[in-house]
Amino acid sequence: MTETVAELQQEIARLEAQVDALSSELAETNQGVLALYAELDDNAHRLRDASDLKSRFLSYMSHEFRTPLSSILSITRILQDRLDGPLTDEQQKQVHFIQAAAGELTEMVNDLLDLAKVEAGRVTISPAWFDMVDLFSALRGMFKPILQSHSVSLVFEEPQDVPRIFTDDKKLSQILRNFISNALKFTPNGEVRVSATLVDGDRVTFAVADTGIGIAAEHVGSLFNDFVQIDAPIQKRLRGTGLGLSLSRKLALLLGGDVAVESTLGQGSRFSVTLPVRVPMAETGDGTAGVTAANG
Repeated sequence: MTETVAELQQEIARLEAQVDALSSELAETNQGVLALYAELDDNAHRLRDASDLKSRFLSYMSHEFRTPLSSILSITRILQDRLDGPLTDEQQKQVHFIQAAAGELTEMVNDLLDLAKVEAGRVTISPAWFDMVDLFSALRGMFKPILQSHSVSLVFEEPQDVPRIFTDDKKLSQILRNFISNALKFTPNGEVRVSATLVDGDRVTFAVADTGIGIAAEHVGSLFNDFVQIDAPIQKRLRGTGLGLSLSRKLALLLGGDVAVESTLGQGSRFSVTLPVRVPMAETGDGTAGVTAANG
C-alpha cells in the first residue's frame, strides 16, 4: 500500500513537472505570437503610410504638371491657328509633334490623378438610373470627331432586352472610353463593336470587341496591372500611358463589378466590364443613396 502511494505521488510529481514545462512553453509561444502580431501591425502601419505617401505624391505631382501642360497645349493651338503669322510645313509638323506629346502626357497625368484618388479612397460614386441608348449615344458623339480612319468603323449595337441600370454612368463611361480608345488605336482596319448584354437577369456585360492586332496569350494575364504595355511593333509606335486598363478595373470594382479580356493574336480582342443592374448602395437617413469608395 505504501509503495502504491509512493508510486502515485511520483507519477503526480512527474505530471506536474510536465504541466509546468508545457505552461512555460505555452507562455513563451504566447509571447512569440504577441511579438509577431505587434510586428505585423507595425508593418501594416508602415504599408498604409507608404501607400498614403504614394497617393499624396501622385496627387501633388499630377496637379503640378497640369499647369505647364495646359500652357504648352494653349501655345500649340495659338501656333496652329497662325495667330502670330504663318508656319512652314516643317514648323507645322513640329508643332503637331509637340501637341501630340503634351496630349499624351496630359492623359497620363489625368490617369495618375484618378488612380491616386481611388487608392486614397477619395472617389465618390454617384449612381442614377439611365438607359443604355443614352450612354451609347453620348459615346458615339464623343468618338465621332476623332474617328478619322475610313478603314475602321465604330459600331454601337442596339441594346436588346437590357433594362435601365442604376450605377455611376460617368465612371462606366470612363471605363468604356478606355476600352474603345485602345481598340481604335490597335485596330489598323476592320471594326470596333460595342455591345451591352443582360446576364442572369441582374447583371449587364458591356463589351468592346475589335478586329485588331490581338494580344499574345502570355501577356493577357497582366494587362490590367499598372504601367503594363505590350511589346509589339505597333505598340512601340502607339505608346499609351499603361494606366487606362488598370484604372478601368479599379473603377469596375468600385461599381460592384469586374473586367475581363479575351484575345487571339492577329485576330482581335474583346474587353468587357460586367456590373450589377443596381450598384450596391447604403441607404441614408433622408432616403437617398450614397457610397464612397474605400481604400484598396
